[in-house]
Amino acid sequence: MPDPMTRQPLLELTRRLIERPSVSPNDEGCQEILFDQLSREGFERQQLDFEDVRNLWAIKQGAHPGPTLIFAGHTDVVPPGPLAEWTHHPFKLTVVDDIIYGRGAADMKGALAAMTIAAKTFLTDYPEFNGSLGFWITSDEEAIATHGTKLAIKALVDSGIKVDYAIVGEPSSSEVLGDTIRVGRRGSLNGRLRVKGQQGHVAYPESVVNPIHLAAKALSDLCDRPLDEGHGAFPPSTLQVTNIHAGTGATNVVPGDCEIDFNFRYNTAWNADRLMTWTQDALSTTLDEFELSWALSGEPFLTGEGPLLDVVDAAILKVCGQVPVHSTGGGTSDGRFLAPYGIDVVELGVTNSSIHKIDEHVRVTELMGLIDLYYEIMRSLLVRP
Repeated sequence: MPDPMTRQPLLELTRRLIERPSVSPNDEGCQEILFDQLSREGFERQQLDFEDVRNLWAIKQGAHPGPTLIFAGHTDVVPPGPLAEWTHHPFKLTVVDDIIYGRGAADMKGALAAMTIAAKTFLTDYPEFNGSLGFWITSDEEAIATHGTKLAIKALVDSGIKVDYAIVGEPSSSEVLGDTIRVGRRGSLNGRLRVKGQQGHVAYPESVVNPIHLAAKALSDLCDRPLDEGHGAFPPSTLQVTNIHAGTGATNVVPGDCEIDFNFRYNTAWNADRLMTWTQDALSTTLDEFELSWALSGEPFLTGEGPLLDVVDAAILKVCGQVPVHSTGGGTSDGRFLAPYGIDVVELGVTNSSIHKIDEHVRVTELMGLIDLYYEIMRSLLVRP
């Protein structure tokens, strides 16, 4: 079992990661730091890079047959914002009264350090484990996520690798460590609507067609249409308009076109194709001419009852003394790219109250608890009874 002696190695590894300004999609050497630790435990490496994105696959085979369990995460972080607003420098680890400050402390360099140290401790205690233990780490999760897990996991699976279980170290907890795990995520579909009008002088409305007026009516009708009332473990699907672009910059000119960006967060009652058709049909009742373009971030997924959920629940009860809420809320994660390949995915990490904010932080005691949780999961899945 991990013990208090892991505190200093945890802080040191977290420090080395936070001090690399790996704003997405840059890795800035974080994966080298992590693999240096893993290689000492006998992990083998494969690099699956696309464009400017680094994707690390590290695997260690056990002594006996069994499942493949991976820990998945990302080294990239969001931009820090105005440096003057930070109490402590975002790319220098600062510890004050059990709290680590720094960009990525909670999302998710602290978790990367915790899973690495947990694996090292597990392999010391159980060198003859069953199955395989792997790490999947990308530098393209926080931005467009085009050249990270989405492409690399396909290449990995196409090469014949089979993964059974994945623990994604995203900050899943709400108030205290282990109170919430993510067992699925809604799908995310981005759309762009272009409404064509006729540009002209505002003083001559008879000679113009105002695309903003047309778009406003169409959007109102679209947003008033219910999608669903929820589905299984998922809340209702939602539609949100995120941007409206129109105008020439002059106040006396009716623009010639209007573009609207919108996003669906949808449950398993839908898929992307059905939503596209639903939107096309709905807009056709209001608009005569329009164009739609789409970008799919990921379909919804849900990990059902089974060995992984049982083990995670039991580990949280043992370490944290509580039964976690099984949630499908929140944004997207790279779990959406793993689940389609038949991998059971659970997101388990620290509390998320400070992620993406100024003065992002995490408690050292949370990361220590996370080491214990990850260790228990490995022991339960990869050690013979």
